[in-house]
Amino acid sequence: MKLGELATRLGATLYGDGDVEVTGVKGIEVAGPSEITFVANPRYASLARTTRAAAVLVEPEFQEITAPTLRIKNPYLAFSRALGLFYQPPEYVPGIHPTAVIDPTAQIGESAHIGAYVVVGSGVRLGPHATLLPHVVLYPGVQAGSHLFAHAHAVIREGCMLGDHVTLENGAIVGADGFGFAKNESGHWEKIPQSGPVRLGDRVDVQANACIDRATVGATEIGAGTKIDNLVQVGHGSKVGENTLLCAQTGLAGSSVVGNNAILAGQVGVAGHCTIGDGVILTAQSGVSHDVPADKMISGSPAFDNRTWLRAVTIFQRLPELLKRLDRLEKRSNSSSNSEGKAAPE
Repeated sequence: MKLGELATRLGATLYGDGDVEVTGVKGIEVAGPSEITFVANPRYASLARTTRAAAVLVEPEFQEITAPTLRIKNPYLAFSRALGLFYQPPEYVPGIHPTAVIDPTAQIGESAHIGAYVVVGSGVRLGPHATLLPHVVLYPGVQAGSHLFAHAHAVIREGCMLGDHVTLENGAIVGADGFGFAKNESGHWEKIPQSGPVRLGDRVDVQANACIDRATVGATEIGAGTKIDNLVQVGHGSKVGENTLLCAQTGLAGSSVVGNNAILAGQVGVAGHCTIGDGVILTAQSGVSHDVPADKMISGSPAFDNRTWLRAVTIFQRLPELLKRLDRLEKRSNSSSNSEGKAAPE
């Protein structure tokens, strides 16, 4: 593809030779003369001056550099769309593999691809253009909209409901039993039935080996456009809003509530029955055991305001030095007190 054509398709303004042939997209350190790259993080700006790339996707105000530039408001998004122009994932033609087991009461929409050893239970309803890759299992009563894409070994449990354009990566589990047990008269843990389904909105992505538990009563709900990373745990009865990110190894205890457009970074933990407001950012490894108002940035464990946390971390790193200074001051103070306390000679 010519660089000029690529600029047009991305909606970018080209500064440079539009006849350069572009064959792919790579990172700024390794991109060659036939590949484009991007700069979205200021820490990589210096690399743009030395890159061998055919062109660099940058913001409109980016400094002038030797390499041609494609200037656009959101270079990271443009980079993603450029990747989509050059990388084409495998295509799965409609059809049902002979080893798939599909209950006769299931309703499969048109143009579905059902892979080897897929199991579809009774009463399942799938919208058009579904893709179920090998060993996917849909329990009885599952309902999904159009363009469901379930990678190998994904599982959707009984009665769960999925919107349109939902993607489940390998090993994702939607609707497993929540962690509910009550101690009986004998002192043994007795399992509490988990009767409520999981509901996923449109365009929800659930990455590899993430688990979204079904509810004891009611439903566990994930809003439209929310993305759930690898190894995330969403506890029973939790409710997550729209366009929220739950990053790797985040855990929501049961009945957690997370608002719209929130970001929970890696290894965040939220205690049960807490409410996280719209637009909240919980930085990596934060542990939250209280409600967080909208638009706050919270850090640490126990978590508190990010700016205060940053100051506290800075002080924590200096504690040995401060302790030495305090020790010297105390010795100096004690020495001065002892001198003043001595009787004056006659």
